[in-house]
Amino acid sequence: MSQFAASDASIPDPTHAAVARARQVADFAQSELFERTFQDGMALVEETADYLDGEGRREAKLLSRAAALAYAAESMALTTRLMQTASWLLVQRAVREGDMSPDQACDSRYRLKLRAQADQPTHAELPIALVELMVKAEKLLERVVYLDRRMFVDAPEVEPTNAVQTQLDRLKAAFGG
Repeated sequence: MSQFAASDASIPDPTHAAVARARQVADFAQSELFERTFQDGMALVEETADYLDGEGRREAKLLSRAAALAYAAESMALTTRLMQTASWLLVQRAVREGDMSPDQACDSRYRLKLRAQADQPTHAELPIALVELMVKAEKLLERVVYLDRRMFVDAPEVEPTNAVQTQLDRLKAAFGG
């Protein structure tokens, strides 16, 4: 079988695409945008933990039974949202610090699971501080989902490899043409 028969000029070279994507991940990890997003994310994780362990716990005790159930559900959803965001950011930091290669960071297990946007708070009696944290977390997650999509889903298409032209270029180089 000829090496030309297996090639199609309209098929992108997956190796080239993977290299380009890994380069994009590495560039992002070194960017000021990543640094700001990382700082915002970790600060929000800390702010939320402080609230839920302190003032939030006190406020939850004053809620009606229905509002307390809503508070528990919303605080779990908030925590989950923040942990997904923090996990993604920590992978990018691992790339930045050389603890993980950009190729490894491209693995689907490190990607955000794209999902529907969070609903409005489930109960009118929820403490305003919890609702504000929910809004902040949703905005941060939207930013991270946008970045994730730019790097992995909406990444610019790689020019298709023209196998015939590649072979001709090799022949020219080999024979000094």
